[in-house]
Amino acid sequence: MKKGISIWSFGAAPLKESFALAKKAGFEGVEVALGSEGELNLSSSEREIAAVKRMAEDSGIALYSVACGLYWDYPLTSDDAKTREKAKDIVKKQLETAAVLGCDGILVIPGTVCADFIDPSKVTDYETAYERSLAALTELKSVAEREKVHIGLENVWNKFLTSPLEMRDFIDKIGSGYVGSYLDIGNVLFNGFPEHWIKILKHRIKKVHFKDYRKAAGGLHGFVDLLAGDVDYPAVTAALAAAGYDGWVTAEMIPNYKTYNETLIYNTSNAMDRILGRKQTC
Repeated sequence: MKKGISIWSFGAAPLKESFALAKKAGFEGVEVALGSEGELNLSSSEREIAAVKRMAEDSGIALYSVACGLYWDYPLTSDDAKTREKAKDIVKKQLETAAVLGCDGILVIPGTVCADFIDPSKVTDYETAYERSLAALTELKSVAEREKVHIGLENVWNKFLTSPLEMRDFIDKIGSGYVGSYLDIGNVLFNGFPEHWIKILKHRIKKVHFKDYRKAAGGLHGFVDLLAGDVDYPAVTAALAAAGYDGWVTAEMIPNYKTYNETLIYNTSNAMDRILGRKQTC
């Protein structure tokens, strides 16, 4: 498997600085993110996106995935039609950005029934959310196929697609090899076991997030450094091997350290080397 890290792990550091630190810490690639502003944003031109690609190449870092945190504000399942259209436009921009960068995948949140950590009073009917998300992604699969970039649907704390069986069947209904799972290992711990998800999703897994979670802490406070939580990483790596997965595994380390955040990058690299059975690089 290939060792990557999310750009969100670097806090507010510029891309060039983040790429250099990632390389120094022993990472092979970085998952960048599309935002409403910043170096990669919804208005970025092809020329500006290509400049980011050259920046990564100059640092010796591969770019392989484009994440996006805007789906909490613009869910594909929104009760507002204009918001749903905005969400689809974001997916399209992500796909186009990924194609210019040379990435083969993007991260998409498939929708939200309710996100307690954002607004517990905002609830979308589950069946309606399912129908809206399925319709949107069935429409968007042609864009993914055209750009030759995979859409990875992340399992998040959205009270939607909460079991591996449901995620598997949802992906199969979309019916495209360019739409699959972006499996977040740490997020599963809230209500399940990642090794079970891997066994069920198999070849549908396009990308993987490595995180850890301490169940006794509860809530968002439960996210901790790799190997400091309750994820059974030997079982996870064994399940990934059994499923034939040999793609990118991306450390998504949120929250960042309040001071000396570069230490988080080095600690994460060492933990990933241990998990992947590699010689430690730093």
